[in-house]
Amino acid sequence: MEELLVDWEWQPVVKALMAFRGFKVVAAMTMVGELGDLRRFRNAKQLMAFLGLVPSEDSSGSKRRQGSITRCGNHHARWKLVECAKHYRLKPKVAPTLSRRQQGESTEVKALSWRAQNRLNEKHRRLTARKLHANKVTIAVARELSGFIWELMNKCEVMVTETAAAD
Repeated sequence: MEELLVDWEWQPVVKALMAFRGFKVVAAMTMVGELGDLRRFRNAKQLMAFLGLVPSEDSSGSKRRQGSITRCGNHHARWKLVECAKHYRLKPKVAPTLSRRQQGESTEVKALSWRAQNRLNEKHRRLTARKLHANKVTIAVARELSGFIWELMNKCEVMVTETAAAD
């Protein structure tokens, strides 16, 4: 995987995603490969819907009923995202391994990673305190994590186009 990453046009995005907790080479390459170019999504909610992480709805008249997640879209990316979301149950910190992965990244990417850790851990803690089922908590954290990925990839889009223009 590391050898493939060297020549891949999306390498800057993969490296930036690896600055997040829970994403190492395989997870980051899987997410970028499965999601592709995120310019097709106008906002993070569209990405969440593409991943099937939004609640289904059965509404009639004035009654609004929300059900389980839709599970439509890319199941492989959703599975990987849920696995990565499990890391955010731990207290926010920059461990030595994460610090090594963040070397060479911009301060914007590091700040976004830290903001994601704090917000997602807080969300996990709040939902767990409400005694929600662990799977529901993980899905909620994964949904919000996809929003951070959308933001990151839209920031990194500039890096990809600059790299392509330099070649």
